[in-house]
Parts: sequence; structure tokens; C-alpha cells
Amino acid sequence: MDKSKVKILIVDDEQGLCAGIQEALRREGYVVDAATDPQAALKLAQDRLYNLVISDLKMPGLSGLELMTQVRARHRDTLFILMTAYGTVENAVEAMKQGAYDYLPKPLDLKRLRALVQKSLEFQAVVAENSELRLRLQTRVEPSLLVGESETMRAVGRLVEEVANSDVTVLIEGESGTGKEIVARSIHVQSDRRDRAFISVNCAALAEQLLEAELFGHVKGAFTGAVANKPGRFQLADGGTLFLDEIGDLSPKGQGDLLRVLEDGAFRMVGGSELIRVDVRVIAATNKNLQEAVRDLKFREDLFYRLQIVPILMPPLRERAEDIPLLVEKFFEHFSAKHKRRRKHMTAEALQLCQRFPWPGNVRQLRNTIERLVITCREAVVDVGQLPDFLREYDRNATTFTVRPGTPLAEVERMLIRQTLTHVTSNREEAAKTLGISRRALQYKLKEYGLLQEPAVPQVAPENHR
Repeated sequence: MDKSKVKILIVDDEQGLCAGIQEALRREGYVVDAATDPQAALKLAQDRLYNLVISDLKMPGLSGLELMTQVRARHRDTLFILMTAYGTVENAVEAMKQGAYDYLPKPLDLKRLRALVQKSLEFQAVVAENSELRLRLQTRVEPSLLVGESETMRAVGRLVEEVANSDVTVLIEGESGTGKEIVARSIHVQSDRRDRAFISVNCAALAEQLLEAELFGHVKGAFTGAVANKPGRFQLADGGTLFLDEIGDLSPKGQGDLLRVLEDGAFRMVGGSELIRVDVRVIAATNKNLQEAVRDLKFREDLFYRLQIVPILMPPLRERAEDIPLLVEKFFEHFSAKHKRRRKHMTAEALQLCQRFPWPGNVRQLRNTIERLVITCREAVVDVGQLPDFLREYDRNATTFTVRPGTPLAEVERMLIRQTLTHVTSNREEAAKTLGISRRALQYKLKEYGLLQEPAVPQVAPENHR
């Protein structure tokens, strides 16, 4: 994210606090305006497009909620974070139901403020993947991990579109780095809940003794240190989407608590007696094999089937090597602009080496590798010699691919043709000669096996150095 392109407005009638937040965020590299008069802030926000407005909830003349309503009526993509004094957390939660991204209690914790600003802008970047929003926001977004023209990625895209406008529970499965959270956010921003909160929870990071309070909140005095009511993640996500990442690491007690809420749509805060009902769309993700966990009695079978109403399987990058040239192109484009470096390209040989590598870290690892090349490689054209050692070392040692016993012959032939095109040569005439068949026969088999979308490796034209 290019912070110099991000515009933030601070609104608070306390001049010292307003100036302090403005200075803290300017040091982070953002473009920050400030106003102590909410009417003046409204005029600023109507005349200028802001990515984010951080406003006090209660101000004389115009409340933060009224300011948000009027600004978002004109600029619906502007996010709001509302600041609230002790004792008015319930009002902040209500504001989130009406469209605020999140809230911050006073006195402010600047570390928490910076983290929340970063998180809100990352969410906005996902929304901005839509070209219309991207033009309106005029901000640079992070490259998507979901780029690809392979049949598996087309299938994922179709499934996301189909489930987006329903409230069905979705379970996203796949290895780390395949883009599971990006899929969850894509479902959210394409749904009718897009203007409400997307709350993400890493289940693996929640200690069992704190899990219930984190998910369902607690009332004042519920336990030592509970000095005020605190809403849980389900309340914060009311009307929106709750993303439960690493659901396979949820404790047995947590699994039972979650199942009960999914079935009833209601819960009680820790220490409370009131039954609270929420309207939350739940999306879960895991890098574990939950079916094996069910067989091993490590995951509840009833919860598994409740979550897996619609399963989405994110394929590892090694199974869609044909997408790598497009991913490399997109990542070069993004990181060259981000780091203000000249645009780079890969030679055909370097691209083919990238396609041969299994990428255990999946698309995230490829993205990080391309960013490294943008920073460290001086040449405009990246050849095999400029690639990281781990890629070249793997290529020296890898000469085969594996076929499981019992694989149908048609599937073996399909794999061989695909591997030849991606790992040996992308030229179909040369590939046909290598395989010992005519070019016409190869074309027929490509059509028969659904491989006609195999992208040709782009030829790289020489580029002048700066």
C-alpha cells in the first residue's frame, strides 16, 4: 500500500487530541487533515475524497454518527472509525451496525490506533479490487492472490459469485498462502453485507480461557479485570461477516460454543443473563484436513457438517502452474509501482523455472519472491541467473514428476501434456515433437482435456535501462 496516496481526516472537538492523532499518522506516511468543528469536517469530506475518517462519537452540533451518515451518502466508500469515551461502548457497537468500520475507546492507545488504521485500509483495498471503486478511491491496492485463468481458479471465482448473496455458511480449505482470507473477503464485498463489518478471528491465537469472552463478550464484573461491558466478535459482526480462520485449531469447548450459536443464532455474554441474538454470516477456513480430524475425534462431526454447507477448496500453486506467468506479471506491475522501480519482466526460461518449482508457500511465497526481485535485481529483464538460489538449486535436482498408481491413463496423458507445456516448452509445435505426436494431434488433445486455456509464455522484448 502506498501510504502517501491514502487520505485520512481526523475529527474531534478536543484540539490537543486532534492534533496528536494527526501528527502520529503523518509520521506513518499518510496524508492527514484535521478539524475540531464537525461542520467544517463535513465540508472538507464533501469536497475531498477521504479513504478514512476517524471521528469522535459525541460532539456539539453534529455527532460522529450523523457526520458518518452524511459523508457516506456522498462517498459510500469512505470508512469511519469512531472514538468513544468510557461508558458509551454500546453506542459505538450500534454505530458499527449502521456502517462504521470499527471503534476506539478513549483514552486512545496509539499502537492500537495505528493497527486499526492499517487493518481498515487493507479491508478497503479488497473492496477496491472492483475497478469502479478503484477509480473512485484513487488508491493503489495490494495485488490479489486470486489471479489466475486456470480452470480451478475459474471454478473458485464462480463459486464465490454463487454463494456471495446467500447467508450460507462456507468452509474454505487449503494450504497456507493460497489466499483463503482473500476468498472470504471477496465473498463479503460481493454480498449484501458489504457495508457492514468484516470481523476476522484467528482461532489458533485464542487461549481457551479467553475464547468465550472474545467471541461473545463479557459484562462488567464477570471476572477480574472486567471493568466494563465489552462486546464480543459476534456482536461486532452483527449484520456483517465473521471470518473464523484456522478453525481446525479451535478447542473442544470452543467447538461446542460455536455450534450452539450457529444453530440458535443467540448467546449470552460471559457473566450476563440476557440472551443476545445476532445476524452474522459465518465463513470458516482451515489448512488442516477436518475430515481426518473428525475421524481422529479431534473435531466435532456435527460442527464440521454445519460449517461445510458450501466447501471451497483453494488449490496449491503447484497444481495450477499455468497461472504463474499471469501472477508474475501482476506482481511485477504492482511492486515496481510501489517501490518506484522500473518495470521488470522475466525471460521465458526464468518463467518456466518458476513454473517447475512446487512453491510450498504457495502464492504468498511467489509474491514475496517477485517483490524481492524488484528490489534487488538491477536489470530490467530477469533471467535465470538473477533468480533466488532456492529456485535454481531445485531446478538442478528436479527432473521428474510423480504419478500415483491407479491413475487413469487419460489423466496421466493430460498431466504429461500439461507438464511438457509448462516445464519443458510453451511452444506447442516443439511440445508436439517432444511428445512424438503431430501438432494437430496435440491441439486435439488440448481441447479434449480442457487445456486450451494454457497461456503462452510471453516473449520478452529488450528494454532500455534508465
